[in-house]
Order: sequence, then C-alpha cells, then structure tokens
Amino acid sequence: MIAEAGLAALWLAAALCALQLALVAIGMKEGRGDLIAAVRPVAMVQGLLAAASFLILIWLFVRSDMSVELVVANSHSAKPLMYRIAGAWGNHEGSMLMWVTVLAIAGACIAAFERQLTSAMHAATMGAQAFIGLGFYAFLLFASNPFARLSPPAPEGLGLNPLLQDPGLAFHPPTLYIGYVGLSIAFSFAVGALVTGEVGPKFARAMRPWVLIAWIFLTIGITAGSYWAYYELGWGGWWFWDPVENASLMPWLAATALLHSVSVLATRDGLRAWTLMLAVVAFSMSMVGTFLVRSGILTSVHAFAVDPTRGTFILVLLALYIGGALALYGSRVAHVRSGAPFDPVSREGALVANNLLLSVILAIVLIGTLYPLIADGLFSEQLSVGPPYFNATAGPIALLLVAIMAAGPLLRWRSDRLGALGARLRFAVIAGATMALALVILGAEAGVMPFIGLVLAAGVAVASLAPLWGRNLKRTPLFTWGMVIAHLGIAVSLAGMSANAAFTKETLAAARFGDVLEVGPFRVKFMGVRPVAGPNWSALEAELRAVRGGAPMRLLPQARFFASPPTNTNEAAIRTLWDGQLYAVMGARDDDRWQIRLWWKPFVTLIWLGGALIALGGLLSLVGRWRRERAAALRESWL
Repeated sequence: MIAEAGLAALWLAAALCALQLALVAIGMKEGRGDLIAAVRPVAMVQGLLAAASFLILIWLFVRSDMSVELVVANSHSAKPLMYRIAGAWGNHEGSMLMWVTVLAIAGACIAAFERQLTSAMHAATMGAQAFIGLGFYAFLLFASNPFARLSPPAPEGLGLNPLLQDPGLAFHPPTLYIGYVGLSIAFSFAVGALVTGEVGPKFARAMRPWVLIAWIFLTIGITAGSYWAYYELGWGGWWFWDPVENASLMPWLAATALLHSVSVLATRDGLRAWTLMLAVVAFSMSMVGTFLVRSGILTSVHAFAVDPTRGTFILVLLALYIGGALALYGSRVAHVRSGAPFDPVSREGALVANNLLLSVILAIVLIGTLYPLIADGLFSEQLSVGPPYFNATAGPIALLLVAIMAAGPLLRWRSDRLGALGARLRFAVIAGATMALALVILGAEAGVMPFIGLVLAAGVAVASLAPLWGRNLKRTPLFTWGMVIAHLGIAVSLAGMSANAAFTKETLAAARFGDVLEVGPFRVKFMGVRPVAGPNWSALEAELRAVRGGAPMRLLPQARFFASPPTNTNEAAIRTLWDGQLYAVMGARDDDRWQIRLWWKPFVTLIWLGGALIALGGLLSLVGRWRRERAAALRESWL
C-alpha cells in the first residue's frame, strides 16, 4: 500500500494545483478577495503532498520494493544505500517527480513568505505557477507514473546504470532541478507582472532572490556535473559540448543575463521590458533542457525516456508554455512603461552589452544543439556539431564578454566618461600586460585563444577587486563582496580553462610491465595489474608510479565490470597537485601489452575552484540583499 499512498498523494497534489489555478482565475475575474486569499493555504498543502509523494518513492527504493516497476528497472537490493536513494531520481519518472516536487515546494514558499507583492500580482504569479505545475502533474499521472506496480513482483532489480553509481548522482541532479524550478518562479513573476501591469523596482526586488537562488544552484550543478564527467567518463576533458551539457548551460546563460537585468530594474528602475523578456527566455531554456534530456530524442547517460509518447507530451507542454508566454509578452509589453534613461557609457550600458553578448552565446549554443536534431528529423541527415564549432564561434564572444565584465563594475550609474574608466582600469591593464610579457619570456607554447584567455584572466582578477579599493572592508556590504568574489571566480575559471587548453600534455602507449612512460614533467613506471573487488563490481587495477623530482606517487586506474546490469567502465586515477592534475586511464589488453593513457593538466583545478567562487559570490549576494531588505522592513515597521 505504500506505492498507492504515494500515487494518492500525487493525485491530491494535482487536484489542489487545479484548484489553485481555478481560485486565481475566478477570484481575479470576479474580484473575489476571499477566493484569492484561499490560494496561499492551498499552495502550501499542495507542496506538502508533493513532498510526501517524492519521499514515499525514495522509501520504496530504500526498501527495494520489487513490486514497483520503477524500482525493478533502476535499482538492486545489493546496491549501497546511497545509490538506492539516488536511484529514485536517476531515471525518467523519478526525475520528473523531483521536478514537480521542487516546483510545488517553491510555490508553497512563495505562498508562505512573499509579502512584497500586491494581492493582484501575487495571485497572478500563483496562477502562473499552478498553470506550469498542472501540465507536469498531468505528464506524471498519465504518461510517466512512478508508482506503477509490477505483477508478479520481480525477484531482483535490474540495477542502476554504473555510470550513475557515483556520489555525483546524489548531488548533481537536485541542484540543477532547483535551478530550473527557480527560473520557473521568475517566469511566474514575469507573467504576474504582465497580467497586472505592475512592472517596477518592487516587482524586481521580489523576483531577484528567486533568480539568484536559481543561478547559484545552476552554477553548483554545472560545476559539479563537469567534474563528475571529468573523472567518471575517463576521457580527460572537462567539457565536451554534449547536447545534455548544453541543456544545463543554456538556462545558466539566460539566468546570468536575467540576474544582471533584474538588478538594474530593482536598483535603477531600468530595463523593464528586457527583464520580462529574459525571464521568459530563461524559463524557455529550462524547458528546452527538460525536453532534450527527458524526451528520448537524445541517446545519453542522462537521457532517460525512450517512449516517443512522452517526448510528444513534453513537446506539447513546451509549445504551450513558451508560446503562451511569448504571446502574452507580445500583447502586453506595449503597456509596460519605459524605465529610467541612461547613457551608453554607464554601468547600465555595460550591463546591456553583457546581456546582448550572453544572448548571442546562448543563440550559438542553441543553434549548435538543435540543428543536428532538426536536420535528422526533417532531412534524415546525420550531422555532428562538436567542440570546433562552439569553440570557434562562442569562444571569442565569451572573451569579449569577460573584458566588458572587468569594466562594468567600475563604471558609474547613469553616465560616465571613458577617460575616467581608463584610469580606474590601469592596474588591471598592468596585470594583463605583465601576464602577456611573462608568457612571452617563458616561451609558453599557447595558442592565440588560450594566450588571450590567460591575459584577460589576470586583468579581470585585478579589476574584480577594484570595487573594494578605498573602502572600509568591515563595513562593505555582503552583496558587494558577493559581486567581487563571483567576478573573481570568473577570472579563476578562465585561467584554468586557458591553462588546460595551452599546456596539457598527453601520452598514449601500449605498455608492458616495467615500461617507463613520460608525460609533461613526469616519468611514470607501469608496475603491474591485479584483480580487485568492490561492493557490487570487480575490476582489474593497474599500478603506476609517477616521479617528478621527489618521492614517487601511486596511481591506480581500474577497468571495472558491473554484473547488474552487465557493464564495463573505466575508472580514472587522478593525483591532484598544487599546480595541476596527473590523470591516468587503463585501457584494453593486447597480448602482454596494456593500453595506458596519461595526461598532465597544469592548473586544471582552477576551473572548478572558480565555479565554487562564483556560487559563493552568489550566496553572499543573496544573504546580503536579504539582510538589507529585512532591516529596511524593520525600520518601516517602527515608523
């Protein structure tokens, strides 16, 4: 009866979602304040029921209930507890239930805590949130029931995809989903603003925390996912421009533009129409990502659905939500008053340039991701759009974006002078020139793009600290610290990406026991191979001893075999040092030789350190804004 209880909770949550939408529609049409007031408790109970349904699904996985079809298809009683728990969302139905649960809980939080909006706008926002949720409830209940029974029960489960049997599964999808759902809330706020015509700083201040939360979690999710793929797939790269990777990157790009735009609206009452459009675009990108990953149109470790009916269902939702939002925007944006004016040379001007370049990169990634799918579907042409396209098109624009980012925080609001900006950037220019000179003197064999990236990284790192110059650091607001740390994180990540592209060394060899290989500054001796066993796998493990001037280091790459389901995987051995990572992968055997692949990746860890700094900066900004607004509310209450 546990599965039936979870399904009943899901049906009740869906019914309350429909009730919420009806209360908003009737209440706003007839001016019924009592109906609108009832929306808050309905949304909160809906959130509790959705959470209960998801927790029940997790419990079914934990207890390995083999009478539930989803558990049989994606778990095994011998799996470690962590993978049984994470297996609840490591599949199509469970991941969509997580999506709906986060959406419902977010709606409950808006109902419980949001007090800045007028009654009409709050009602319109909750109506938009219910409209989004209702489609996904219908998708789960009619096309992807996570609680379907299996009769008779199976004696044992088929197991979880071994590539997903990693702590990353417990961390990566939930963070991305919170990011996606945060953008749905921003979208609901934008719909509420369009319906009521209340577009201004107050609306932006109410929406900004949700955009910031979404952006923080998307940053964490993308950073964690990048490192997970880097060490788990054994191919030695941190980003492959895979369509599923792009599905998470596109919402992040849109959310980054939206975050800057909503900040201008909240503080300077500018970019009103642009902010609304970006809210629609950001949610549209999260929907496109959901469609790509959950429709079965892609073949990937991430792409769980293979039923075309489900893909069609999600495509209909995609057209309904995005098409409806664009139609609403087109019909109502003319009624949105223009915001406060500003000169091109100003902080607002820099943020507009930032948004435009982010939008161009977003368009490039979207075209490169969808074009092969469209060509295959319409013309039966098998095309592949890979790193060369994205690096050649998006790379130069991203470098220009970073250069503008260095200047933006040093510009004044409304209007400024280029001469004054040049004076403020002098230390950043000196830092970039010093890096360029050092690379030339050291004879670094870096390509043009990595060279420019390293020079820009040095300049941006210094420029990012400029807002702190001359300040009392103890009294500097947390949100200012957040901006500084996030921009510094961009510089750190750019340095890691550029160093990895410029200086990585690779060695691929068929080696016998005792052979010595060289990669970068390391000499690596192949000591031998031995069998090892894990909790639910067996493996052949190579022993490598690497030397660089000091004591030898051991690396133990493995070739693993999982019995359920039968799968072979490669487990990379990675040794992290202060100046980079030594990365080793063991391949197949050929007579008495073994394929050994080695990489030396100088300063590659800066990529993920920078991602962590970006997320930390977002968190400090969130806390700082919350503290300031709470203090302002307390002052008003005393007056």
